[in-house]
Amino acid sequence: MPVSMSGLADDLAEESAVLRALLVPLDEAGWRQPTPAAGWSVLDQVTHLAWFDEAAVRSAVSPEAFAAEQANPDPDGVAAAHRDRSGAAVLSWFDDARSRLLTVFRGLDPSLRVPWYGPPMSAASALTARIMETWAHGQDVADTLGVEREPTARLRHVAHIGIGARAYSYVVNGREVPTTPIRVELAAPGGATWTWGPEDAVDRVVAPALDFCLVVTQRRHIGDTSVRVSGPVATEWMSFAQAYAGPAGPGRVAS
Repeated sequence: MPVSMSGLADDLAEESAVLRALLVPLDEAGWRQPTPAAGWSVLDQVTHLAWFDEAAVRSAVSPEAFAAEQANPDPDGVAAAHRDRSGAAVLSWFDDARSRLLTVFRGLDPSLRVPWYGPPMSAASALTARIMETWAHGQDVADTLGVEREPTARLRHVAHIGIGARAYSYVVNGREVPTTPIRVELAAPGGATWTWGPEDAVDRVVAPALDFCLVVTQRRHIGDTSVRVSGPVATEWMSFAQAYAGPAGPGRVAS
């Protein structure tokens, strides 16, 4: 079945609404609360999303100009540059940037190649990445507020891009990319099983979809989850897997 940009945009809009529902009740002190991401407040999490939404739009509508920009923006620098804004101002920025992103990407050919800070990707993958980023940064906000979000079928997007970024995870960690196949089997919300990779692969990852997504977005240490890994290649990958572009992250410390 062909990828539907409208379907992806709808899922991103729904994920955005979940995050927004956490943000709307916050007073200014709430926006300044520290999150599990070291040095980042709730405000920083949302400015990160808004800034990179605008970058994604530039990559789609002005790819040559985008490619001429600084290749690797510093996320900490992006956060620091906007800490003088109020929570209300940042929420308005996020709303505007996200609305523009959804409008632009709904009309794109899903196979269109767009530049990014990591490897170029299809427009469909770029929109999937925005779903992943929204979910992951939303997790930091939810953890800060002590809220448990209901897992949804949208986790498939997060898992898919995490698995697709396997080779990239090796590259940013300065390791040779192995050719050994890995089988991933995830228990999805609602009782289905999502699978990637050959059924007879020796190296395997078996997990609840939520736990797998928490690990590949580096929101939980694997030891704090129900992720089960077998085989040396799968074990190595899951020790530094990351679903996002940029330098290798430090991950989370086990509790």
